[in-house]
Amino acid sequence: MDGWIKKDEPVALAHLDVDYFMEINQQLGNEAGDRVLQTVAALLQEWSDKQAYRVSGDEFAVVLPKATLEQAFLKMETLRAQIEQAQDRFELPEDKPVTITIGVAQYPRDAKNEQGLSRAASAALVTAKETGRNQVALAPNEEMVMKSCYYPSTAVRRLKALAEQLNKKESVLLREALNDLLRKYDQQ
Repeated sequence: MDGWIKKDEPVALAHLDVDYFMEINQQLGNEAGDRVLQTVAALLQEWSDKQAYRVSGDEFAVVLPKATLEQAFLKMETLRAQIEQAQDRFELPEDKPVTITIGVAQYPRDAKNEQGLSRAASAALVTAKETGRNQVALAPNEEMVMKSCYYPSTAVRRLKALAEQLNKKESVLLREALNDLLRKYDQQ
């Protein structure tokens, strides 16, 4: 990865980990846990053209040379969905599906060196895990600014109910509404 950075070429890094791996290991045994790790590793190698590595425990990394952030995100979302669809390869009970959570960062957008890129991908992974797992998250950058404001409790309850009904996160609905609002006024 450092080679691409030294050449000042774009490179994306994804950190991913197996959701609820400790529970799988504890409830189904080390043999089942080992099988999950081996299967995830095999799927990563099949999919990533030898650019996937086991970092530690149930955490893996995928290097995506010359990838834009959007390309890396879409590739990782495809990988996440493929692992979710490959349940028969894990040989686990149906009530123990294997899913992965992924954090993506890209040089030069998110970091200036290899260590910074790894930290940014790890931070994105933590964000993805904290907001629900089985998803892909991007490293936050300077252009993404946290804004907070207060809403009437009735509006918050309605937003929560709508999010549950649509099976979406509240933040996704708020971003959709903001984008619609901006499009409306851009057309005037």
